Amino acid sequence: MAYVKEPEGVDFIIKSKPLSDKDRAAISKFILDYKAGKVAKKATRVKKTGVRSKAAK
Repeated sequence: MAYVKEPEGVDFIIKSKPLSDKDRAAISKFILDYKAGKVAKKATRVKKTGVRSKAAK
């Protein structure tokens, strides 16, 4: 892995806005529901590799 140097005049530090109490509560509720299994999970599809031939041996 290589070292990434900041170009001149570019700052990679990002300052996000603080969360409100309402947002923080919504995120906490989502996490609790997710851990309890209440959040619907995406269905996974099984990829079929092909049909096997029943040719005579």
